[in-house]
Amino acid sequence: METLVQARLDKLAPASLKPYKSLSNEELAARIAKVRRDFGPKLLILGHHYQQDEVIAHSDLRGDSYQLSQLAASSSDCRYIVFCGVHFMAETADILANRPEKLAERNGERVAVVLPDLGAGCSMADMAAIDQVEAAWQDLGEVIDTNDITPVTYINSAASLKAFCGRHGGIVCTSSNARAVLDWAYQRTSRVFFFPDQHLGRNTALKMGITNDQMPVWDPYEPEFGGNTEDAIRRSKVVLWKGHCSVHQMFKAEHVALFRQHHPGIKILVHPECPQEVNDIADISGSTSKIIDVVEKAPAGSKWAIGTELHLVNRLKQEHPEQEIHFLSPVVCMCATMYRIDLAHLCWSLERLAAGEPVNIIRVDDTTTEQSLVALSRMLEVK
Repeated sequence: METLVQARLDKLAPASLKPYKSLSNEELAARIAKVRRDFGPKLLILGHHYQQDEVIAHSDLRGDSYQLSQLAASSSDCRYIVFCGVHFMAETADILANRPEKLAERNGERVAVVLPDLGAGCSMADMAAIDQVEAAWQDLGEVIDTNDITPVTYINSAASLKAFCGRHGGIVCTSSNARAVLDWAYQRTSRVFFFPDQHLGRNTALKMGITNDQMPVWDPYEPEFGGNTEDAIRRSKVVLWKGHCSVHQMFKAEHVALFRQHHPGIKILVHPECPQEVNDIADISGSTSKIIDVVEKAPAGSKWAIGTELHLVNRLKQEHPEQEIHFLSPVVCMCATMYRIDLAHLCWSLERLAAGEPVNIIRVDDTTTEQSLVALSRMLEVK
């Protein structure tokens, strides 16, 4: 049955998309395959790990957001990227694929980056708007010297926040290298301003010996210092932004306890975007890539309860029938915005591209690109 939300989204869809909604998955798949054949290596379809299986089936590359952007940008043949992910991922792909040295290699020819549904955003990224971050930076400067703070933005953020870090001596991190990035920051300043995901920042800092009372949470909707006292800001080692991933926020410590009670010997494997109460008691905490790697290397008969996005967990279950794999939460927990990209949107955007009438082109302005690349380059230098 169609939900009220989906019905509302369908009403907002472009008129040219609506005929695709009536096509079967088989017909859509055939039409997608034709466009891929016609374009050949000039087209790369990128599929994030959280995507639906029917979309992943048409992806040339599958991975996490930064990995996909890097792989696509490294291709000498690619001229069109269709990113089956969310908005900030397409922005990063545009920044990396069209950075100055890549443009020079192509004699100034840009790679067009398409997001099949412009409504595919990220609730976490949306929790930190650039004007809010800039206002917080000014407020922090009333209490402490901002020259002694390194801003760190998670890769899951808008290009404007990456550019902010580039302007202010900051850096970008992924869930894989957050510890190394914080080490880099502390070689330069005594404090870190971490956004937009408080849980990744907190879980990483706790493993470095930083305590919760040294990590005030900045709420942009609180009028005075993000809801903190001046003393709390002065004592801080990490100022955490009040943001979170709606998927990973759902996992609870009681879910872990139930699985351990009912499945003796099971291992708990979670993403560091999960709250501290879950991360602290998990057997393994790691990025999406690490979660996949752990399962791929585990022996037959291994038992796992995995705390990350539902589509990925189900895919791991299908690909590793020799293991017992469970979704950690009893509540269905998927990335709803990622789910917006379906075969209809993919086929529509590809055929518009083939017709020379591209839709949903994501292009980051030159200044933001330049400043973002500063922060991204710093991240690549971290070992």
